Amino acid sequence: MVRVEFLGPIQKDALELEITNLNELAVILQEDKELSEWLENSAVAVNDTLVSSLEAALKDGDKISLLPPVCGG
Repeated sequence: MVRVEFLGPIQKDALELEITNLNELAVILQEDKELSEWLENSAVAVNDTLVSSLEAALKDGDKISLLPPVCGG
């Protein structure tokens, strides 16, 4: 099982899912209208390391973070 956390302005509770790669996660998140708008512009980290491929393999205990763009100074 992996844990999916939503950071910044995304107001969602963390999810615990049985998935094996980020493609599976993308399909699940796209079904949620609130989240789908964030997906195109957000970075994704697995265990605090940014990833760019949806083919990234996941293993039990991994933490996935959805990092939306934010304004800052």
